[in-house]
Amino acid sequence: MRSDVAWSIKTLIAVSVVVLLFHVLVLVGAVPTDIVWGGRLESARQVLLWEVFSISVNALLIWTLLQKGRYVRAVFGDRAIRTILRVFFALFLFNTVGNLFAETYFEKTLAIVTLLNAFLIWRINGKA
Repeated sequence: MRSDVAWSIKTLIAVSVVVLLFHVLVLVGAVPTDIVWGGRLESARQVLLWEVFSISVNALLIWTLLQKGRYVRAVFGDRAIRTILRVFFALFLFNTVGNLFAETYFEKTLAIVTLLNAFLIWRINGKA
């Protein structure tokens, strides 16, 4: 594997672990819920559902990247991994646009992170 692809995988794993931990902090109440999900969550049940969803999606991305980088035994084939990463690429592009139009300054600044994630996935899928 090329060193720039390996670096991109490691960087995206690190960013995704931080994001996953952030959502765990939201879930346990250490981070206020009004700065996530556009400030639209109205109940503890909604917080639970959306944060578990987000944690699961981030865990899937990390697991897929670990397989792509050959850090764990691959369960998915190369084609499935590339397809999953394409879906994440699209998700991060759409999320970047959504963050640019967010109500809170915090979420607007996340557009940088989501755009970086999309770029890293493009590098990983395009060069591997």
